[in-house]
Amino acid sequence: MQAVEARRRGCSCDNQASGRLRIQFWGLIVRFSTQSIADSIARVRASFKTRDFIFHDGRDLRRFSISGRAQGVAAGVAGVTLCFSAFGLVQATVGAVAMTGMLQSDVSPESKLARMEAQVAELQGRVSRIKHAAQVHAARIEQRQALITAVLAGKSGAKLALDTPTIDAATASLAADVVAPLARAEARQAGVAAQLRLVAEQRYARATQYVRRLGLSPERIVARPGVGGPYEPVATTTKTGTDANTDAQFRSLFVSWKKLETLEKAVIAIPATQPVDNMTFTSLFGVRSDPFRGSAAMHAGVDIPGAKGTPIYATADGIVARAERAGGYGNLVEVNHGRGITTRYGHLSKILVAPNARVTRGQLIALMGSTGRSTGSHLHYEVRVDGQAVNPLPFLQTADYLSPAREIKPVQVVPGASDIAN
Repeated sequence: MQAVEARRRGCSCDNQASGRLRIQFWGLIVRFSTQSIADSIARVRASFKTRDFIFHDGRDLRRFSISGRAQGVAAGVAGVTLCFSAFGLVQATVGAVAMTGMLQSDVSPESKLARMEAQVAELQGRVSRIKHAAQVHAARIEQRQALITAVLAGKSGAKLALDTPTIDAATASLAADVVAPLARAEARQAGVAAQLRLVAEQRYARATQYVRRLGLSPERIVARPGVGGPYEPVATTTKTGTDANTDAQFRSLFVSWKKLETLEKAVIAIPATQPVDNMTFTSLFGVRSDPFRGSAAMHAGVDIPGAKGTPIYATADGIVARAERAGGYGNLVEVNHGRGITTRYGHLSKILVAPNARVTRGQLIALMGSTGRSTGSHLHYEVRVDGQAVNPLPFLQTADYLSPAREIKPVQVVPGASDIAN
């Protein structure tokens, strides 16, 4: 029965007459010599023989013995303990390796493909974030360069978005190496912006001084427009110190430049160019002896002599308010330059513009003559502020602030020429 049961379980044991033990286990045949087994057992038993130990405890000699059986039991316990310890160590090592991913329990093609797809998706996400960071930096550079170019060229139309796109810290760190050249370009732009802001402020100061020299207030020239609207807070964003500083530099430049641009556009309306090519005066602004009556009279402008038909030009941009015959002025053109400033051109031989027509600085508007209350061909030229006549001489003697290339010729006063009426 035992032989049958052993064969049923896949193993068999046969004690042959030759003194050898034959064991078959799942097709593996192992033969042992009975003599060799006996010798091995004898050697093991000889190793665990009774041993005597003697030691001195400080006062007496003591002796004790450990039998072979006790030694065998201790060795067995130690062996079992060592085996369990080794098994636990192996299990812990396998678990640690499995957690680190070095061992994959699922090695099917589907699982490998899924892992590869996840890795590709992660890589694509990183590339997309780096691309976004590069696009933001490039957009900032392009926008800020347009503003710098406009300031340098003195042209209008440049725009600066005050809410520029931001980049989160993680994306900035990820794309740091890629956008490093763009970041250096932005830093250089910030330095240029700081210098241009100082230049714009200096130009604004010169423009206000120019306006004040004409006896005008800068507040009159640059009227603050009305602003308003419902309050909508801007979403808070996190920016690095460098980005915030660069934004502040360009915001300051934008504000200074727009302020300067507004003032210089308004200054165009100031009549600060000469109405004729060759400037001389036969009568100045103020009280004089009237050429017809000989009594003291107020002269509201200046008289500029010239041949009949001499071209007369508008001294600033504006709209023609009057183009008609007007009493002592004779043929008169009056131009409204806005902000309460007007100019009058009298004694014309011919008017070349119509009422309500828009004229520009330096545009031909009439020809010189001697119509009205006049003793000879000349131009009677007036500048009025809020309807009150002011001395035109400071306007004519001041260098043209906006067009340095157009040089105003020195003013020549002809002494003793008071025989021209208006």
